[in-house]
Amino acid sequence: MLKTIGQALFSKIENPKFTPGEKQGEDYEVRTYQAAKWVSTTTTGLQSDPAISTGFRKLFKYIQGANQNKVTVDMTAPVACLVQPGAGPACESTFTVSFYVPEEHQASPPEPSDETVFLEGKKEFTAYVRTYGGFSNEQSKQENLLKLVESLTRDGVPFQEQPYYTAGYDSPFKLTNRRNEVWILKRTEEVQE
Repeated sequence: MLKTIGQALFSKIENPKFTPGEKQGEDYEVRTYQAAKWVSTTTTGLQSDPAISTGFRKLFKYIQGANQNKVTVDMTAPVACLVQPGAGPACESTFTVSFYVPEEHQASPPEPSDETVFLEGKKEFTAYVRTYGGFSNEQSKQENLLKLVESLTRDGVPFQEQPYYTAGYDSPFKLTNRRNEVWILKRTEEVQE
């Protein structure tokens, strides 16, 4: 555990690979993430913060050796959360919290021992990304998501309204220069309007 905390504080943490897009808006960027394996867990609730906290703890146990091979897996960033909003304001949303599997384990990640944790192969996808600082919370996530929607609408960019992602890159022990993001997926031909 100390190694992971130290890694989060002092060393470069591995991130999923992406290619920057040709067009970048003035207040967002375009990224195409490569196909890769992630370890994930899903929960439901009215707010993302408790769901992310619960998911993080399960995934942290996985990288600390709670897996079939009992191997320690290096921490990566970001902690990504795919948010599938509920049907209405008082309805539960579905939150899939994920850690990118480091390159060392991409070919054969250890199988989780917790039945609520699973490995998933994410296909290549393109996202519009808005970055913001500080300690993220429900309000800042929603504000930045709305700002990103406004920017994409202003620029006439085709996007999927849902689901969307939130992403956090920093240890809770990091006090300054924090990095958070919201990701909205590029609309593709398969998406029904």
